[in-house]
Amino acid sequence: MAAYVISEIEPQNQALFDRYRALAPAAVAKYQGRYLVRGGTSELIEGGPPPKMLVVIEFPSVALAKAWFDSTDYAEARRIAKDALRRRLIVVEGVPPGYTGLSASPT
Repeated sequence: MAAYVISEIEPQNQALFDRYRALAPAAVAKYQGRYLVRGGTSELIEGGPPPKMLVVIEFPSVALAKAWFDSTDYAEARRIAKDALRRRLIVVEGVPPGYTGLSASPT
């Protein structure tokens, strides 16, 4: 089942952030990840506080998403991220194929 890595990002050092953005995609692709959102314009329509920069990456499974995050392929980008940005990083399991939302539960 698909999984989604959702990042709320606040860049802290633009040069390091640019380096991070250059490194991360290769590791994401190696673990079959696909960017769905990568910092585009966002608009708060309910609640608060206003969103920071958002990134959403789809992976085939939670296991692959976690493997990507813990991989040596992502290690340099992850190290740079510590000084480049502040972020909240969440992995969430998607709903099964064919789920319509008509039942009480996605399982």
